[in-house]
Amino acid sequence: MVNETGLAALVEMSNRYGADENYVLAGGGNTSFKENGVMYVKGSGTRLSDITAERFVPMDLNKLLLMTARKYPPELGDDEREEQALAELMAARLPGNESGRPSVESALHALFPYKYVLHTHPALVNGMTCGRDGEKVSMELFGKDAVWVGAEKPGLILAAACKKAFGARMAETGQYPQIAFLQNHGVFAAADSVGETDEIMGWIFSALKGHVADEPDFSEAGFDAELACSLAPALRMLYSRDGRACAVFCTNKQVKEFVSGKESFDALIKPFTPDHIVYSGDEPLFIEQERDIEKTFETYRAAKGRAPKIAAVCGLGFFALGPTRAEAENARILFLDSIRIAVYARLFGGIRPMPDELAAFISNWEVERYRAGQLRKTGAGRLDGKIALITGGAQGFGKGIAEELAAEGAYIAVADLNAAGAEKCAEELNKKYGAHRAAGVKADVSDEESVKRMVRETVLEYGGLDVLISNAGVLTAGGLGEMTKEKFDFVTSVNYTGYFLCAKYAAEIMKAQRKFSPEYMADIIEINSKSGLEGSNKNFAYSGSKFGGIGLTQSFALELVGYGVKVNAVCPGSFFDGPMWSDPERGLFRQYLDSGKVPGAKTTDDVRRFYEAKVPMGRGCEVRDVVRAILYIIEQEYETGQAVPVTGGQVMLN
Repeated sequence: MVNETGLAALVEMSNRYGADENYVLAGGGNTSFKENGVMYVKGSGTRLSDITAERFVPMDLNKLLLMTARKYPPELGDDEREEQALAELMAARLPGNESGRPSVESALHALFPYKYVLHTHPALVNGMTCGRDGEKVSMELFGKDAVWVGAEKPGLILAAACKKAFGARMAETGQYPQIAFLQNHGVFAAADSVGETDEIMGWIFSALKGHVADEPDFSEAGFDAELACSLAPALRMLYSRDGRACAVFCTNKQVKEFVSGKESFDALIKPFTPDHIVYSGDEPLFIEQERDIEKTFETYRAAKGRAPKIAAVCGLGFFALGPTRAEAENARILFLDSIRIAVYARLFGGIRPMPDELAAFISNWEVERYRAGQLRKTGAGRLDGKIALITGGAQGFGKGIAEELAAEGAYIAVADLNAAGAEKCAEELNKKYGAHRAAGVKADVSDEESVKRMVRETVLEYGGLDVLISNAGVLTAGGLGEMTKEKFDFVTSVNYTGYFLCAKYAAEIMKAQRKFSPEYMADIIEINSKSGLEGSNKNFAYSGSKFGGIGLTQSFALELVGYGVKVNAVCPGSFFDGPMWSDPERGLFRQYLDSGKVPGAKTTDDVRRFYEAKVPMGRGCEVRDVVRAILYIIEQEYETGQAVPVTGGQVMLN
């Protein structure tokens, strides 16, 4: 019978430690609970931070203990032994739970004769377990209350080594240990209650902090943003020539210390723990600034048989690379963890990375490949992996476009003068589609420096730019008599000059990406208007800026076609439900009513009905209509310089 109280306590402990980056990173760590001959252990590929009771795999405790006593023939190679061990591990699942894949450390959890077991990888602990004097210091700090287990291959080999160490300590003290420090692998803490487990972890941290004199300095540091912005697209395309990759830049004072030269960076060349291999790779790439970046990258790939997950640049910082933003983020987090460990290990006799044989085993181990694969989130959207920058994205068409493109798998930079609105939109997208799906960026498209920052922030967040949606626009209605030059200049600066500035700086990134992948194509898309296809009475400032936008589109298309950049415009009909039309104070319905543009109109509803009647389809344009045109433009490869009408038949091209 399941002890629901015990499982609830296990879930609470798991979620709490899993959400604390001092203990667990990138979905690592595992936990278990035992009662009545059954052990509930974290499923492989799940995250402690959000695991539920249903995601723990119930195991036959006796079968797991028998596994630790099993003697495998010495002639078996690693692959054959691990295949047999994996089969036995799966056979230990209780009937009806065949879909769950238990943690590879299940047999080790079974060895502890305590109800709760917590396995984490704190950088502070691993500073000791990855330090040359780690074992000596552990004895000084924890004495016989803890055991030290040397570097071993994970799974049954590690479990067998732990069984031997636990047995020796039991014979010596008459008690099974509750703490096990694993060289290059973190710490196990076991107890019969969650509260006691917390006390053990508190004691460990307190003792280690008392030993550590220096902390890593991750405070901000100045860096050459233009250089970083120029390198990110190159590394992204070198990692994946189709552009389906992300390159996330990271630097701080501690990072800059380690990337200051090859000698200082050598401390990070070899991995410290299995998690570092799985998420940030077994060896980072170090790039001297004066070297040929493509040659350096491809030399690494040829030697290793795979692209690096970390590319550090001398004097600058490092880029975390991955096929998805989530994987690049995991690589970034784990490489920063390596840096923390390296700093702490200095205080434990100097760094001691994983032995080469063990690192090679982990790199090719099926179990760890499975774990990394389970944590990878891949999509099947029409824009899967593309990076899109949308100006004016905090509301109206822009926000709707951002939502629809995110649903199709794109990464979204939501740019808007309304910074709070951009951040709110990004937060909503991240909540719905996963962390780092979107980022909010403050931008004034009429200001050149602001546009440069907008593009730079997008590139440093995701690694490049595939789609620019130049959507930011303003409208001030009025005839010749009442229109002021100030109002006219304002409309022109946003709608016309703003489009030019956004295209200028987006094109720089797109051209850089094309340099490393001759088949790669990108898109610049202006959200224009039906008013860019025909004149608009008492609305000439807006209409003129949109006519000019189509001229820019055609001209940009001719200039950029040789770089694989398609430039097109979408010309929507009236978005009656958006704030541009419906805002009760400043919307066009109000402006047109006040300016007398609609003869006989007494209310804004009268104005709305007047304009709806002009549309053959009988309704205003909606976000879905515009997005369908955007998707067509991106997916087709043979049209550029076009102005695609989406007007419900109100404006037809000749």
